[in-house]
Amino acid sequence: MEAASQAVGRPPAKRRSGLSERRLAALMISPSMLIIALVAAYPIGYAFWLSLNEYSVRVPGLKRFVGFDNYSEALSSPEFWDALRVTAIFSAVSVVLELLIGLGMALVMHQAFRGRALLRATVLVPWAILTVVTAITWRSIFEPDLGFMNNMLDTLGLPGADVVWLGESGYALAVMIFADVWKTAPFMALLILAGLQVIPDDVYDAAKVDGATAWQRFTRITLPLLRPAILVALIFRTLDALRVFDLPYVLTQGANDTTTLSLEAQQELTANRLIGLGSALSVLTFLIVMTVSFLYIRFVGGNIRALTEE
Repeated sequence: MEAASQAVGRPPAKRRSGLSERRLAALMISPSMLIIALVAAYPIGYAFWLSLNEYSVRVPGLKRFVGFDNYSEALSSPEFWDALRVTAIFSAVSVVLELLIGLGMALVMHQAFRGRALLRATVLVPWAILTVVTAITWRSIFEPDLGFMNNMLDTLGLPGADVVWLGESGYALAVMIFADVWKTAPFMALLILAGLQVIPDDVYDAAKVDGATAWQRFTRITLPLLRPAILVALIFRTLDALRVFDLPYVLTQGANDTTTLSLEAQQELTANRLIGLGSALSVLTFLIVMTVSFLYIRFVGGNIRALTEE
């Protein structure tokens, strides 16, 4: 091409460098990123401004600037640390259980057998149900007198028939975790199943020829190649679990040690009408989620890129 360009008397065209391509990509996505920033920046900025003021609960419109006093009050409140502990326990236990159950469901749905399409559709039904409907359903199941769970345990002669599941600490959080796992494990299975679909069958065929057992194929082929999909699924579910609100709100209203960070902020904003303190709790929740997001992107995201390049 250079020879042809010189022959006609024109200078050869310069090749695009990697830097210019990155600049072009940034220029093309900048309008969308600007719109997203404006849409997200206003509520975040307004919540931060509200958190810097103290509002009167008796006189509408009366407020005074207090700086970071609301944050100091929130961080010194035992309710905040209790909500943070409950949120951390709920997120850790539910995400781990959803990962294990979702992985098993994905491995089953990936197998070739008659009725596989029907099984996949059936498994995704809990995920398609609204969270509020899920919470109402499980609250009815665990009702102490008319609930299905106590009657079933009593019929089978198993312990726990006299337990008030949603009325005692520990049991209420266990029911909340159980309901979340029932609803969201299919979502985890769907993401992991997408990762299984891209693993070539030739790799398994070669391993079978070499005499690898089913366990060896799973630990040395499936899990390493499935790691990027698992990490992406963990990112989505962890960030979603840290912001959980509707499930504890419908199940227990935050009673019996089930108040999460989002529920604590909502109660201060609406029930107690402490707009400044509630906004500070909302901003703190946002910062915690953003910190976890950064850690995932910083450490987990780099592993995903490395595995993909390999």
